[in-house]
Amino acid sequence: MTRWPLPPYMALALAQACQAAAAGEVPIGAVVVRDGQVLATGRNRPRERHDPTSHAEIEAIRAAAQALGSERLEGCELWVTLEPCAMCAGAIAHARIARLYYAASDEKGGAVEHGARVFDHPQCLHRPEVYAGIGAGEAAALLRAFFQARR
Repeated sequence: MTRWPLPPYMALALAQACQAAAAGEVPIGAVVVRDGQVLATGRNRPRERHDPTSHAEIEAIRAAAQALGSERLEGCELWVTLEPCAMCAGAIAHARIARLYYAASDEKGGAVEHGARVFDHPQCLHRPEVYAGIGAGEAAALLRAFFQARR
C-alpha cells in the first residue's frame, strides 16, 4: 500500500468506508473539512436508507451544510475514498466545494477523470481543485475484498 502515513482526513474517510462495508454497503466513505476542522462524515447508505442518492459524498455534504447552516460549502475540502460519480460530482459543484481529494479511481462509474468528466464541461457552475490517488491502494483493496466476498 502506501509507504507513508495517510493524511488523517483520508484515514477518517477510509474508516467510514469500513463502517459501510460492515453494514453491507459498498465501502465508500467521505469527510468534509474546513479550516482544519472536520464538519461532517458520510458513508454509503443507499440500502439502509432505501435511497439511491445516499452516497458517501451526498451524506457528508448534507451534514456539512446543516452544520454550517448554508447550502454553500465554500472553503471546504471533501475527502472521499473513490472517484465521485456524476451525481456526486454535480453535488460537489453545486455545494461549491473548494478542493476534492479522492483515493481510488473508478473507470466504470467515476465522473471526474473518467466517464462524464463533470468538471470539464463548460456548463459546470464550479470547478474544485482535484487531487487524486491519495490512499488509492487502501481504498481499492477494501473495495476488492468487499466484492470478492460477495461473488
